[in-house]
Amino acid sequence: MKAITFTEHALPIDNPHALIDISLPVPTPGPRDLLVEVRAVSVNPVDTKVRAGTFTKEPKILGWDATGIVREIGSEVTLFQPGDEVFYAGSIARTGSYSEFHLVDERIVGHKPRSLSAADAAALPLTSITAWELLFDRLGVVEASGEGKYLLITGAAGGVGSMLVQLARQLTRLTVIGTASRQETADWVRQLGAHHVIDHSQPLLAQLQALGVPEIDYVASLTHTEQHFAQLIDVLKPQGRLGVIDDPDSLDVMPLKRKSLSLHWELMFTRSLYETPDMINQHHLLNRVSALIDQGVLQTTVGEHFGAINAANMRRAHALVESGKARGKIVLEGF
Repeated sequence: MKAITFTEHALPIDNPHALIDISLPVPTPGPRDLLVEVRAVSVNPVDTKVRAGTFTKEPKILGWDATGIVREIGSEVTLFQPGDEVFYAGSIARTGSYSEFHLVDERIVGHKPRSLSAADAAALPLTSITAWELLFDRLGVVEASGEGKYLLITGAAGGVGSMLVQLARQLTRLTVIGTASRQETADWVRQLGAHHVIDHSQPLLAQLQALGVPEIDYVASLTHTEQHFAQLIDVLKPQGRLGVIDDPDSLDVMPLKRKSLSLHWELMFTRSLYETPDMINQHHLLNRVSALIDQGVLQTTVGEHFGAINAANMRRAHALVESGKARGKIVLEGF
């Protein structure tokens, strides 16, 4: 099967050896695995971080978003049958999805939205799971609640932000405020449904005060948390909640004490990495997202389509993600 791999540690993405095309044997499914023929993938910041931060002498396949067709199932699989169209984000502990065929545990797989193409559906799994878990599991927001309360999303134009804005608008009564620093990305966040958009390159408190927003109940910090940390503490109300998904070098949590603020980490790979008892929740929430897409409640977050799944196109995609200027998700389709 065709696959895209890397073997040399931390090469810059403009080096042609940073990602290469190779051929590998088709893998065999384990008891709870699906063997999926991959039709489309999308690129996430985790792809670039693993590539830049992993030393390996063996070819390593990246990729944690895919859509495809189930071709074989393991002996204990009960949720899917060969021929089913699926979408999923996979596990960081296993081989990634930049390959023609891919193994994934059925408990973290959903049925692909019928109304979307493979590419449009590939943009959704990782960001949908992250946004859903952050909003409902970590920050503790209850569906259909939140009237009179405010959610601030920093970096709202990215992949996770694009889904989080929609989930918060469509499934809660929160007032949603997103941040974006360029006109293009600010327009994108408004299109997705944010009530207000402010500029994270400018002081946050003054902009919120200008909107008549006294205090923030929930903050979802999706990027550059270290840079904004002090400001986020300032704008949060006493006993507010701060959710974080990025990888700051360090955070001094002591300033949270005066306001009794709580800090909540979200990593969508936790359930699959530790095979937690509630691991199957990701199957259920992906099916819920799929249904909401087909009902027209949510929309895909594709920003750009980069063509076929090959190393050259993937290097371009990684470069755009690393630039920090991507809007929505980058997808690739077909080998």
